[in-house]
Amino acid sequence: MAPDHAIVSGVSADDDREILARMAALEAEVKAEADAHRVRKDQALAKLRAQKAKQLEERQALRPKPRKTDDELDTAMMVARGAKLAKTAKDEISRPREKGEKSWLASSALSLFLGPIGWLYAGSLREAIPAGFLWLIAMAILSKLPWILVMPVIMVALPISAIGGFVYALQYNRHGKRTRLFDKDEKKKLPSGEP
Repeated sequence: MAPDHAIVSGVSADDDREILARMAALEAEVKAEADAHRVRKDQALAKLRAQKAKQLEERQALRPKPRKTDDELDTAMMVARGAKLAKTAKDEISRPREKGEKSWLASSALSLFLGPIGWLYAGSLREAIPAGFLWLIAMAILSKLPWILVMPVIMVALPISAIGGFVYALQYNRHGKRTRLFDKDEKKKLPSGEP
């Protein structure tokens, strides 16, 4: 059986070329239109991004610069006080000890090994006696507990006590007498003649 070419028999080679040319032109037109649409879309997106960036810059320029919070200021003040105390301690340690002054090394060592009882060497008796008494009570209670629970407390408390003993000795040498460290409520003395 011969193939049926009756449907395509009326199409010539020129017609094929013309149809292919029209299709190519149509395809090129669609592609050019899609490219133009993509370019317009990219330009619109770039313009929108530039506007958003400008708005963000304007908002940041209008926003007040962040101020330090009270916690940050308190921390800074504490660090400054600590630095001042460290400088004072360094100056005190480096100068030779005079007659009648307390040894900061002995005060620190006693406070490290005996806890607040070591404060009796150079500290205020109004603070050292109650602290030493409380230390003895605490040690009596802690002696009933397992050492695995007691050691972390002692490993923190004894170095803090040694620092206290060190500061007591520095204060003693500076003032020439026992002074309190925790006396925050010092009353202002009125000048003579005022009620």
